[in-house]
Amino acid sequence: MTLYSISDLEKLSGIKAHTIRIWEQRYSILHPKRTSTNIRFYEEQDLKTLLNIAFLKNNGYKISKIAKMSDQEFDRALTTISGEGTSQNIQLDALMLSMMEMDEIRFDTIIDENIEKVGFEKTMLGVIYPFLEKLSMLWMTGSVTHAQESFMSNLIRQKLLTAIDKVKISSKRSTKKFVLYLPKGENQELSIQLMHYLLKVRGIHVIYLGPDMTISDVGDAVHITKPDYIFTLITETYVGESITNYIGRMERQFPDTHLLLSGYQVVARNILNKDNITILKSLPETIDYIDSL
Repeated sequence: MTLYSISDLEKLSGIKAHTIRIWEQRYSILHPKRTSTNIRFYEEQDLKTLLNIAFLKNNGYKISKIAKMSDQEFDRALTTISGEGTSQNIQLDALMLSMMEMDEIRFDTIIDENIEKVGFEKTMLGVIYPFLEKLSMLWMTGSVTHAQESFMSNLIRQKLLTAIDKVKISSKRSTKKFVLYLPKGENQELSIQLMHYLLKVRGIHVIYLGPDMTISDVGDAVHITKPDYIFTLITETYVGESITNYIGRMERQFPDTHLLLSGYQVVARNILNKDNITILKSLPETIDYIDSL
């Protein structure tokens, strides 16, 4: 069983710790326990209750009204908003709840309704990608469990793989060709898969190598396929080699292929553009770049 501090509840729900304490005293909505050393903690049910309350409050319900709801009224209000809400904040709240409760049905309902209304790409960029950014921060601060993070990541991966598979490969010989890969130690496979989809749906030929690739591995693919571009993400801190050394090796290995580099480490270290290197600092910048090809 996972235990949470009031700081964890604040990070996950977006409700200030001071407000949570007031609600506890005034409405008895949560029931924290204490350790033998008198430190307050909360259990999973407390977190789920608070997330649901935050969800209703963000959608116009007053806390005084929420506190008086029966269990049936509470559940009915949640179901109604989950089915009708279209704003990004509503969707992010609902996705957070589906992750904490490991509720695949709720996840599918949210994503499938968004896809039906605005299409897969807008759903990924407007709902899933902002959620992944929030999830990454929560994961780094230890506010979500590995099981919850993996559960959600695998559901999103399934959606991406299905969407990628549905897009027909362009038969045009003149189309640009990309090699996509992640270096060893990188864990951003969902981001590289999203790039795969964005390129493929634009009729660009993609050679997807996936994670755990060495520069030598990529060189084998480049030798066979002769791509116009190589795209990768570098977000993790390398222990055995600096980022500049790694990129230098890429330059020497692939002098005739344009390198597209993104990720936290590339941006944070102010790697500069060169004749055969373009630094893409954000997802919108990346999309603008591929749309300009």
